[in-house]
Amino acid sequence: MVTFALTEIPEIRPALSVSELNQQAKTLLERHFDQIRVEGEISDFTAASSGHWYFTLKDADAQIRCAMFRSANSRVRFQPTRGDCILVRGRISLYTNRGEFQLIVQHMQAAGDGALQQDFEKLKAKLKAQGLFDAERKHSIPNDARRVGVITSASGAALHDILAVVERRSPMTQILLFPVPVQGTEAAAALVAAVQQANKLHLNNAVPLDVLIIGRGGGSAEDLWAFNDEALAHAIAESNVPVVSAVGHEVDFSISDFVADYRAATPSAAAELVTLDAVEWNQRLDDAQRLLHILIGRRLSKASDILKHLRARLRHPGLHLTQQATLLAGQARQLRMLLTKRLDRDKTTVTHLAKRLQSRHPNHNMGALKASLESEKHRLRQRINQRLRGLGNQLAQQEQLIRTLGPENTLARGYAVVTRVDGKIIRSARETEPGSKIKVRLRRGSLTAEVATVSGPENDSDV
Repeated sequence: MVTFALTEIPEIRPALSVSELNQQAKTLLERHFDQIRVEGEISDFTAASSGHWYFTLKDADAQIRCAMFRSANSRVRFQPTRGDCILVRGRISLYTNRGEFQLIVQHMQAAGDGALQQDFEKLKAKLKAQGLFDAERKHSIPNDARRVGVITSASGAALHDILAVVERRSPMTQILLFPVPVQGTEAAAALVAAVQQANKLHLNNAVPLDVLIIGRGGGSAEDLWAFNDEALAHAIAESNVPVVSAVGHEVDFSISDFVADYRAATPSAAAELVTLDAVEWNQRLDDAQRLLHILIGRRLSKASDILKHLRARLRHPGLHLTQQATLLAGQARQLRMLLTKRLDRDKTTVTHLAKRLQSRHPNHNMGALKASLESEKHRLRQRINQRLRGLGNQLAQQEQLIRTLGPENTLARGYAVVTRVDGKIIRSARETEPGSKIKVRLRRGSLTAEVATVSGPENDSDV
């Protein structure tokens, strides 16, 4: 089931015509239901004179209109009739003339037919559950491959068809063949080995590949059975090189078709898918050339605009030099005026200072200073003499006092100074002892005596 997300319409779009609506619906349906398988019961079967079949496929709850064109129904091996239960494969489309939803059938078989089909469906369900059919794990297929690996029979029609298409569309593309048997008991193992070998050469950069095509021409279900091998399915799923499966005719489906990164209806279709037609190459080159011319034209136009802008801003050097010379001359005149003013101002200042200096010359004040100096000398001399006389008087007074209080006057009055032999004054009789030597100083001369006896108070403080 496809879910369509509704988003807000940013602006009102123009109304569609009925034809445009039907065409867009057809494109949408065909894009999302490219290959589907449907099982149901035939009703209203009609075989038209043109060879096309038209019928209704139904179940208990719904029905769908089907069309199977002559090119597809010519390969059906039985004549379908109303009431037959069938399994069909095809794509959903829309008949735009009448706006009718329909299934374009490409392959038809009886429902539940054959043991091979049961094995096919069982393996398909298993691999699908393992995620090998998930679109998220599949690689994108290049449409302009330069080196293509082809895994098929070296003598089969598939290789011939691929080479013919490549030679016609893109002769520069290289084809590297990995020859294998495409049917029989050994075919499946050979196909697995070829896929692994191609990947090994690619990863070692010995033979870098852009894409792998694996397939063969048409045949019976038994002939195509090697491409329904489980090991081959895993080898394709694990391939680092994108893989295109092209097995049988358009109506034939194999397990490798579901696992591969892309399923081509035929080997020829696979070759067309991975190559770019020479006409398309030429068209690309023409488009690139036109784009290059446009880009170069825009670049030249932009460069021309820049050049015009710069030319408008650019001035002749002579004019610039004249302007600079005029400016320099004006500045020189201004500098001379400033220097003249400065010199005149400095000259006036010097003259003023010279007059002040002259007025303060020492010669003008020398007489007054000399008279003041003599006056100060006289006054100093007087003060010195006065001071000396005062100090002389004080000295005479002190000398008289010293004479009056001095020991000489005391000795003159009949007193004596008694000392020990070492000159220490004796103030108390207890400071001597009988037999000790003493000196006695008189006014005139001195005596040396010996103490005979000592008498006097015992406490000196009583003297």
